[in-house]
Amino acid sequence: MGVGAGILLIAIGAILAFAVHVVLYGVDLQTIGWILMIVGALGLVISLVMTSMVTGPRTMRRSSVEQRYVDPAEGEVRRRDTFVN
Repeated sequence: MGVGAGILLIAIGAILAFAVHVVLYGVDLQTIGWILMIVGALGLVISLVMTSMVTGPRTMRRSSVEQRYVDPAEGEVRRRDTFVN
């Protein structure tokens, strides 16, 4: 169940629990509405937790490598920094 399905279940459950006033014999629509809202909320929370576990923290490590070389034209040591991600 994704985020959209969880929100949809919460919305349908709220409509059944609070807005529908129809009496059906053997079926309590308010109870079904509350059950749908609870299931939708649990699905939404589980979906958000799973999504955050999969993506994880977004960190980037950057290191530099120092290279020294002799410039043949000028005869001096030059330094070049290379950044590696």
